[in-house]
Amino acid sequence: MASLTSRVERIARSEPERRAVACGEQRIDYGTLWAQANAFAAFLRNSGIVDGDRVALILPNGIEAIVACYGSWLAGAVIVPLNAQARARDLEPWLRHCEARCVVHESGHGDAESALAALELPPLRVATGTGEATPGTIAWQTAVETMATPAATTAEPADLAMILYTSGTTGAPKGVMLGHAGLAANVDSIIDYLELDRNDSIVSVLPFYYSYGASVLHTHLAVGGFLVIEPNLVFPHMIVETMARERVSGFSGVPSTFLLLLNRVPLADHDLSSLRYVTQAGGAMAPATTQRLQQALPQVRIFIMYGQTEATARLTWLPPQKLVEKSGAVGIPIPGVELVVRREDGQLAEPFEVGEVHARGPNLMLGYWRNPDATAAVLSEGWLKTGDMGHLDSDGYLFLSGRRSDMIKTGAHRVHPKDVEEVIAELPAIAETAVVGIDDDTLGQVIKAFIVVSTEQSLTVNQVKAHCRDRLAAYKIPKHIEFVDALPKTASGKIRRAELIATTEPREVS
Repeated sequence: MASLTSRVERIARSEPERRAVACGEQRIDYGTLWAQANAFAAFLRNSGIVDGDRVALILPNGIEAIVACYGSWLAGAVIVPLNAQARARDLEPWLRHCEARCVVHESGHGDAESALAALELPPLRVATGTGEATPGTIAWQTAVETMATPAATTAEPADLAMILYTSGTTGAPKGVMLGHAGLAANVDSIIDYLELDRNDSIVSVLPFYYSYGASVLHTHLAVGGFLVIEPNLVFPHMIVETMARERVSGFSGVPSTFLLLLNRVPLADHDLSSLRYVTQAGGAMAPATTQRLQQALPQVRIFIMYGQTEATARLTWLPPQKLVEKSGAVGIPIPGVELVVRREDGQLAEPFEVGEVHARGPNLMLGYWRNPDATAAVLSEGWLKTGDMGHLDSDGYLFLSGRRSDMIKTGAHRVHPKDVEEVIAELPAIAETAVVGIDDDTLGQVIKAFIVVSTEQSLTVNQVKAHCRDRLAAYKIPKHIEFVDALPKTASGKIRRAELIATTEPREVS
């Protein structure tokens, strides 16, 4: 199986002037990308970085992040992409935990500099951008101008390639170890079902320091495609304008991304005729939202997907032609992956019986970095315990119910938030919603719904409850409803349920 670096090398040698990445006014072709990656690899080796050393990247999406990634791999190093929006209190423990030998960050990134200053043994530092660099820091331009001959990476397929610290929604982050072979296997599977080739291009809004954004990057570089980086979700109309201007064939997002576009941008006013497909992952998207997306983009193939960082991004995909027939499903296993659903006792569940989803395949993580107990808790005999609850139908399509840890225990009943959220999302006024369980002296927990209403519409508590009464069992109807301006999310777009649960005092608005 060809490594990701060798695929970029092949394209760079055969078509060096082929366009690779655009980021604002910056553009780079495959030949220049490969040359800069080799130069950065030479810089790392000349600076004492050896095989297996960790290179932490505290960078927003950009050409520098891509060069640093592929250059580090060419040097035999392990990359550790860290959330560029994180504060020093998170960055410092991550840097300590992975024992980073080199850190690449933006000049003037105060939190990165504070985290680095707290380390007893400061690593090699490289700063991008034009801001004033801390003394002892190497300028990015110096690093990528190092004289270099094409590198011959010493990495083996089984070697560690990347450590991704999961943002998670609760608890302490863990460093997911992904191998070169796992990355390549995942890329091959995604290329296969999306039918990606050298003519494809995409607007990328997903951070490279999360598995979904990383998979978008690596799949397109592997086929010789074109990646257009659009860094700002604050102005969603700019994303759509970029899609139209660059005539891209693809777009990837999480549910909140698509809700943002649907609620704030008149998509019909833009020429998106070049758009061939969109992909959705990073959390469940309500069928009502999928239907809205279909109506707004009738010519586009919509791929609903499911995965985890522990699976190098992807586990399932729903063929677009099954979108209506299998509404609510996250699909079938990607090529090379097996899925089963198990009961509490470990036995295989029957079709339509809810249990925990287990996965097996070449794309699974190697484990959690320096955490054998956590690894043993989720990896067993080649299977990954995903922690997600769901069922398989008689055709083998997976339907998710939610995270095991998210399950609401109200009285004698067990309720998955997704069941309630999908019903609430059917209301036209809903922009976003999230359901959690909050403590109750009588029932143990009761259901509370947080709702974001579209700016041009209005909604009352009674309307929501009436809608739920018509469609849900009595024990699934939210007891508390709170209208909020926004839902707290991780940088990858997942809702922070723990933060919502902490808001235990209902403030109903009618």
